[in-house]
Parts: sequence; structure tokens; C-alpha cells
Amino acid sequence: RIIKTVVKTFKYFFGLRFEVKGLENFEVEGPAIIVSNHQSILDMMGLMEVLPDDCVQVGKKELMYAGTVGLIIYLGGVIFINRKSTTSAKMVMAEVAKTMAADNVKVWVYPEGTRNCTGDLLPFKKGAFHLAVQAQVPVIPVVYSSFTTFYNPKKNLFTSGKIKVEVLPPIETKGLTSDDVSDLTDRCYHTMRETLFRLSGRPS
Repeated sequence: RIIKTVVKTFKYFFGLRFEVKGLENFEVEGPAIIVSNHQSILDMMGLMEVLPDDCVQVGKKELMYAGTVGLIIYLGGVIFINRKSTTSAKMVMAEVAKTMAADNVKVWVYPEGTRNCTGDLLPFKKGAFHLAVQAQVPVIPVVYSSFTTFYNPKKNLFTSGKIKVEVLPPIETKGLTSDDVSDLTDRCYHTMRETLFRLSGRPS
């Protein structure tokens, strides 16, 4: 909560405004998997605008060594996964499922697996959806509008701007099995992609 309060003040220095919709969709009983698009380090500010209580993130292990950012997310309770080791990642996710149920927490995952500031979505990795089905908990998609109109690291472009954030209705997984993970992933991907285009004011 301390980190959340501090990071939320950064938007004033960067000239960013957030327009948030759908926070009521976080109000589900019990644990859940939250998935969102991942564009840049600016996501950290957007995350703090909507982050529910009792929620932890899953991130790549390399972030632990990212200086101040690494320290902040470590203190924030991020669960680190070694993406280079499939066995290690699966073991961590299995433990996450147990902890999620035991401690009644929500888990935030970036299913694209890496930052992507193209204005579109990369294909989703299935880990988050396997976890949701394994734990039989809902998936809550969160979509941030594209940053491309005011932020482009390749062109050294950064100006003030407005970011629209929408929390979509939960997608239930009760009764689903591992055979349904691909369909669940595709359903979530297409729903989030359509929302991304709508929030960014571009045709789908």
C-alpha cells in the first residue's frame, strides 16, 4: 500500500491522466487471475491506479536485478519466475495455485510475457490460463489503451497523455479442464484485443 501510494504520485510528474472503468469487476469472492496487456515501465503507474488489495504479481526473474524498479517490485511481493526453465516455472505456478487458495489472494499476470508498445497484442502464453483452470478461479481481464500516441521509446517520444483503463467482467473457469485452456486463452485474447482497439480509438 505504501508503494502504491508513492507510485501513484508519479503520474503528476509525467503528465499522465488515467480514466478507469469497471473496478466493480474486481469484486469477486475468493481468488482470481488478473491478466493485462503490458506496454512499458509506465504500466507500473497504471497498475497502481487499479490494483486491488490482496493481489500479487507474477514477473520474470530478471526484473529482480533491475535496480530501483527491481527493489520496488521485490518489496511489493512479486512472485518471480525463471522463464528459461520450463520445469522451474511450472513448479512455481503450482505453488502459486496453492498459495492463492490458502491466502485468498488474486494474482496479476502479463500473458504476453514481455513489454509490447506496438499498439496491438502479442500472442498470449498459456501459463496464466493453466493456473486459472488448475485453481478453478475466474480470469479478470484488464486492458490499458495504447501508449503509442504519446510514448515511443524508439523515436525518443514522450509527452503528456491520457490512458484509458478498463476492467472487464470475470471469465469463469469452473468445470473447465486442461483441454479447455487453449479456447480460454483465445477467448480472453480476442476480447482484450477488441477492447484495446476500442479504448485506443482505432478500428478492430
